[in-house]
Amino acid sequence: MLKFKNGIPSMMTTRLTSRYYSQQKQHLIQMKNATIQRFGVKEPVFQDFSLNIDCGQRWVIVGPVNAGKTTLAETLAGRHSVQPHSAIQWPLIDKTNANTSPYPSDHVHLVSFKEESGVFNYNQHYYQERFNFSDPDNDLTLVDYLGRDHPEEVMKKVIHQLDLTHLLPLSFVKLSNGQTRRARIARALLRQPKMLILDEPLMGLDKSHRKQLLDILGELSSSSKKSGVPVILVSRPQDEFPVWATDVLVLDNRQIVWQGHPEEYIAQQRQDMAQEQKEKETYRAQALLQETQQQQDRPGVVELNHVNVIYSGNKILDDISWTVKQGDRWALLGPNGSGKTTLLSFLTGDHPQAYANDLTLFGRRRGTGESIWEIKEKVGMVSPEIHLYFNQNMTGRTAAGTGFFDVVVPRTLDENQETTVEKLFGEFGIEDCLERKLKDCSSAEQRMVLLIRSLVKRPPLLIWDEPFQGLDMAMIRKVNTWLEHYLRHDQTLILVTHHEDEIPRAVTKRFHLGPHGTDANHHL
Repeated sequence: MLKFKNGIPSMMTTRLTSRYYSQQKQHLIQMKNATIQRFGVKEPVFQDFSLNIDCGQRWVIVGPVNAGKTTLAETLAGRHSVQPHSAIQWPLIDKTNANTSPYPSDHVHLVSFKEESGVFNYNQHYYQERFNFSDPDNDLTLVDYLGRDHPEEVMKKVIHQLDLTHLLPLSFVKLSNGQTRRARIARALLRQPKMLILDEPLMGLDKSHRKQLLDILGELSSSSKKSGVPVILVSRPQDEFPVWATDVLVLDNRQIVWQGHPEEYIAQQRQDMAQEQKEKETYRAQALLQETQQQQDRPGVVELNHVNVIYSGNKILDDISWTVKQGDRWALLGPNGSGKTTLLSFLTGDHPQAYANDLTLFGRRRGTGESIWEIKEKVGMVSPEIHLYFNQNMTGRTAAGTGFFDVVVPRTLDENQETTVEKLFGEFGIEDCLERKLKDCSSAEQRMVLLIRSLVKRPPLLIWDEPFQGLDMAMIRKVNTWLEHYLRHDQTLILVTHHEDEIPRAVTKRFHLGPHGTDANHHL
């Protein structure tokens, strides 16, 4: 059996069987000895790169951060420079038909973390807008985002498959992270592509919706159907592996390090994850014992008593009570749509209905004269939604520095603040992102920058809403190690995740929200 580290084979072996050379396969995309270069970047990402995507194959491309996964996906969709030009071909495009577009991007659709539809612009909105009772003047509903000109039967099928029917009239800006991702996938499917590439589509989805999406993609790409659409899934090594995959391509350091059948890859992946979970449980038991011994006389940080939130007659939070004390480390869990982000918005001062509820933050009842900025100066937060509102032309240094001021626009830092930022970039091992623009960093590196942003002022309360989206296990371990060594005993952490295996070892308590914002249970 191959030995893997962080989902990557330890030996640079490429397993090729005769089927990779079959002359009888119908090619969809061919690359041979290609040099792949991102526009505006001198250094090539891949050199002497060869790969065939054939009819009937259903590929999963995996690898750690900066392995080149996204660049490869974008290249397959016709977005980057390939030299020589003849090194990449798209036989799936019917060039004999004069009405067929010659552009690969019109046939190969890529769905990624970025908002690329052209119909919605986050720069025209602000983060707190999502919690307002009324819709914005420049409102775009989900049904408008998807488009109204699709055949009715196709529209009904896609929105039903992706569990979006009840969300159609909602403002797009108010959708949760997971709902937004499902909407992007639906929009791509409605365009009826000849090939669909999904770049980490499972991010932000709960376990149920992850399984549902993989099942949908398996059905969509079934070679037994004439209407089957070839699917390529770009994934982190630790993510669920689809049962329908026929081929695995493992990238590391911008090279193919292994490719072959899924069975061997899956077996090693499961073994690695089981070992890691065992180590976590041992550490967590020790941490819980230590926390229990120090539990006396700790002041409260958050006190929620029978909190309710209602929009248009729909209950988002239903009779929620929760006490968080100084130094607690909580995981806030629950399915998509359970109200986790709404609950967190109460703790950050962003939700207008906080004043109508029994809520105490840092020992002070909401509505007794405190400003939103007095609350925010005590909170460090990162979330997928905040990520979307950052100007991609900011450098990593500038973006992280905005955390001192609780804004998303650049501010001038003093010498001590500059030193703090540089020190944290060093501790997280991403010093090379200090002077790079966010748009030139991978989505995982951007998330690390925003994690640092939440830490720069050393706040009493850290709120990390799905902080590990896009991070590979090596990066997650680095963050967890930082928490264990540098998080002060009087700092409180609330972390949201949909992946049990991503919960840090230092987290000892869990609060579960049930469907529709009910208090499922909370326990140690």
